[in-house]
Amino acid sequence: MKIIQHPDIPKPAGHYSPVIEHQGVLYVSGQLPRHPDGSMPEDIEAQTRLAMDKIRSLLRAANSDLDHLLQVRIYIPDVSLWGDVNTVYADIMGGHRPARCVVPSRELHHGCLIEIEAVAAVRPA
Repeated sequence: MKIIQHPDIPKPAGHYSPVIEHQGVLYVSGQLPRHPDGSMPEDIEAQTRLAMDKIRSLLRAANSDLDHLLQVRIYIPDVSLWGDVNTVYADIMGGHRPARCVVPSRELHHGCLIEIEAVAAVRPA
């Protein structure tokens, strides 16, 4: 098991690692749609894009990319957001369709409308 270290990976606020690699598989911790200064977009579409951008950056730092995603879990506080999330997600992912789960949950930390975690393969050398 290896904790991925890279200058582009910000230090987490909590007791966790943003990305762990084990046997060629990357485990990406849940990403909230917050900028480093704590601000966040107001609408679900922009929050979805920001959370996916953060996943893209973490994967890039760990020698992978969105095309190597194996599974994605998306948490939303209200199932009524599902359609808007799905539209943005499909636009970002294009033809790649990793396994996915959308979980309607209670409210998310900091009032976020989405949190996304992922599992990906390391890109072959």
